[in-house]
Amino acid sequence: MMNTMFERNANSKSFSINYGLIFSYIILFLGAVTMVVPFLWMISTSLKVPSEVFVFPPKWIPKPITFNNYINVLTKTPFGLFFLNTLKITIFVTIGRLITCSMGAYAFSRLKFPGRDALFILYLSTMMIPYQVTIIPTFILMRYLKLIDTLYSLILTGATSAFGTFLLRQFFMTLPVELEEAAIIDGANKWTIFTKIILPLSRSALLTLVIFTVLGTWNDFLGPLIFLQSQKNFTLTIGLSLFKGVHETEWTLLMAASLLSILPIILIFIIAQKYFIEGIALSGLKE
Repeated sequence: MMNTMFERNANSKSFSINYGLIFSYIILFLGAVTMVVPFLWMISTSLKVPSEVFVFPPKWIPKPITFNNYINVLTKTPFGLFFLNTLKITIFVTIGRLITCSMGAYAFSRLKFPGRDALFILYLSTMMIPYQVTIIPTFILMRYLKLIDTLYSLILTGATSAFGTFLLRQFFMTLPVELEEAAIIDGANKWTIFTKIILPLSRSALLTLVIFTVLGTWNDFLGPLIFLQSQKNFTLTIGLSLFKGVHETEWTLLMAASLLSILPIILIFIIAQKYFIEGIALSGLKE
C-alpha cells in the first residue's frame, strides 16, 4: 500500500503542469512573432511587383516571384557606393575600438596607479550621457578640424567606447594573475604580457566587442545624418531614405535594399554567436 502511495505521488509530480514555464514560452513566442513577421514581410515584398505590395488579403508568397527589384537596386542606384562607405567606416571603427578599448581595459584591470578606480568610475559615467547630448559639441569639433562631410568624422567619433572598455576590463579580471607573474619571471614586460598572453586568451571577449561594434556602426543613423552631407559619402542607413519620395515610396526597391544591407551583419552574428555568448557570460564573473 505504501508503494502504491509513493507511485501515485511520483505520477502526480511527473504530470504536474508548470504554468510559469508555459507563460514564459508564450511570451517568448509572441516576442519572436513580432520580430520574425516584419522580416518575412520584407523578404516577401522584395520579391513582389509594386501592384501586389498592399493587396488584401496579403500574399506572403508572391506570384510571380521576381528578382528585378534586387537587380534594379544593384544596377540603377548607388547602393554599392553606400555599401562601400558603410564597410569602410565599420572596419576602421572596429579596429579603433579593439585597440583603444583593449589597452584601456588592460590599464584599468592590471596596472596600478593613483586614482585608477576613481578614473574608471568617471569614465564609466560617460555611458549615462546620451549620444544626442554630445552630438552638438562633437559636430563643432569636427567642423573645427574640417572633417564635416567626410568618413573620418564618423571613424574618429566611433573609435572609442566606454562600454567596450568595461566589457574587456571585466573579462581581463577573470584571467589568472599567475600567468603574468610567470611571464615577468621569464623577463617579459607589460607590453609583451598584453600582446602575447592577455589578448590571445581574450578571443571570445574581443569577438563580442567586434559584434557589438559592427552592429552599432552598421546600423548607425544619427551620426551619418549629422556629419555627412554629400550623397557620395552616404552610408546605407542614409542611402535607404532615397527610396522614399515626397508623395510615393518604392516599397519593393526599399525592401530589397534593406534586405541586402542587413545580410552581412546576419552572417557575422551567425558565424560568431558562439564566442558572443561565451564573452558575455565570462565578462560578468568578477565585479
